[in-house]
Amino acid sequence: MKNYIFLLLISLQAPYVFAQERDSLMYFDPHLGNFDPHETVQFIRPPYEDGYLNNPHKGTTSFQRLAGDELYPGLRWDDSKAPMSFDPSPRKIKTIKNYPPTPIAYIRWKWADLEPRKGEIRFDAVEAALAAAKARGQTLQLRFQPFTGDDTPKWYWKTGAKVDEAYKKWRGISLPDHNDPLYIKHWGEFIKEMGKRFDGRPILETVDLAYGGEWGEMGGNASPETARKLVEIYYEAFPTTTLILMAGSPGAEYASKHTSRSVGWRVDCFGDFSKGGWRKRDTTENGWNHMYVAYPSLYELDGLKDKWKTAPVILETCGTVSSWYNEGYDIDKILSVALRLHASVFMPKSVKVPDVWMDKIMEFNKKIGYRFYIYNMTVPKKAAPGKEIKIMTTIDNEGVAPIYHKYDFALKLTQDDKEYVYLSDQDIRNWMPLYSFFTDTLKVPASFTKGKATLSCALLDSNGRPAVKFAIKDIDKDGWHPLATITID
Repeated sequence: MKNYIFLLLISLQAPYVFAQERDSLMYFDPHLGNFDPHETVQFIRPPYEDGYLNNPHKGTTSFQRLAGDELYPGLRWDDSKAPMSFDPSPRKIKTIKNYPPTPIAYIRWKWADLEPRKGEIRFDAVEAALAAAKARGQTLQLRFQPFTGDDTPKWYWKTGAKVDEAYKKWRGISLPDHNDPLYIKHWGEFIKEMGKRFDGRPILETVDLAYGGEWGEMGGNASPETARKLVEIYYEAFPTTTLILMAGSPGAEYASKHTSRSVGWRVDCFGDFSKGGWRKRDTTENGWNHMYVAYPSLYELDGLKDKWKTAPVILETCGTVSSWYNEGYDIDKILSVALRLHASVFMPKSVKVPDVWMDKIMEFNKKIGYRFYIYNMTVPKKAAPGKEIKIMTTIDNEGVAPIYHKYDFALKLTQDDKEYVYLSDQDIRNWMPLYSFFTDTLKVPASFTKGKATLSCALLDSNGRPAVKFAIKDIDKDGWHPLATITID
């Protein structure tokens, strides 16, 4: 009697109670409260896949090339020279030695190459890149660079546009004065035309919010007011495609703190632990560098702390992974910081990774972005044709970020040649790191007969095809994960 009184007191504190008699005791479980007290359930924990999953929207990118293309020879890369044509035919993607798989391609073109004459825009180059990336199973990240040095379009200077005199005095090259209304007009018109043509394309992963400065970085000499105008031009041009701000400019601070739009962020010198004193202000043996000085302060000042929850964090290497190795940088520390920043995309510039570090880089690729596993699924052992069943699922996102694209979580019942696909109302973009728990109620088709039925799950794209793998060993030829058998009675 004392046991019953004690358990009754516990039950008064529990919002949902499930009671099942066993050995004269009452067991209470809020989880099972959704099931009939006399219903027998099974707890599904599928075999775990510990290997790398080449899933979309996360991982390592190719740089100025596509999946399967050879790496840059040696240790140098080229920011300024992007291909203007691509082979669009599907091909078997060969494994590239000393580089991870690349579900994302990253290409940055300079303005002069894409608009060699005013109004004559090379849309064909971007179209070709999108088509070829799709054929190779990639999505495409883009940056449009106003210039990479003294290579602003020649026609632009003929408009009477002003030069950034301070920069010319410092470096001896002519760059546009970003605050000149002619720069805002002509660069803005170029970006608007690109947006009109490409915004919302399914293969277009992101567009860098690159509005000024060499390589489209840091905003050049744009004042805060000019930066605001240029950011708004991108917003107008690309209302659908995810935009990525460059940390450390007036435009980044404006986009991050003063607008409601979800924007991702990136940095271009991740991993820099140099002691060379880039800013020549050393007062101790420790020099200025990005990892200790720049990025932690920008993380705070640009308001980046929670941006990872709604849009991706992209980290481009300072130099390359090989240069990290040659400089004696601590790769474990670099990669651990990337995980703490909730990175989804890693960009080592299509330059080889040292043999000794490949395992570390591959393990890192497993952890960045999202990684979904069916941690537990509670399913009835029996079901009846035409009757509802409840399925309770706990997703474990073992990654460090959500997925930022919409896919449908689907359950499939299969019996002989009959199948029924149920689409959950789950928004998987809300599956943050650690657990997400939800319940689905579906009806067994009346056409099912007595016997066994197989329960499977998948994440489906807009065409109803499995597109994102769970970390589950069992997967059929169509991309579905078989989970359990239910007896139709």
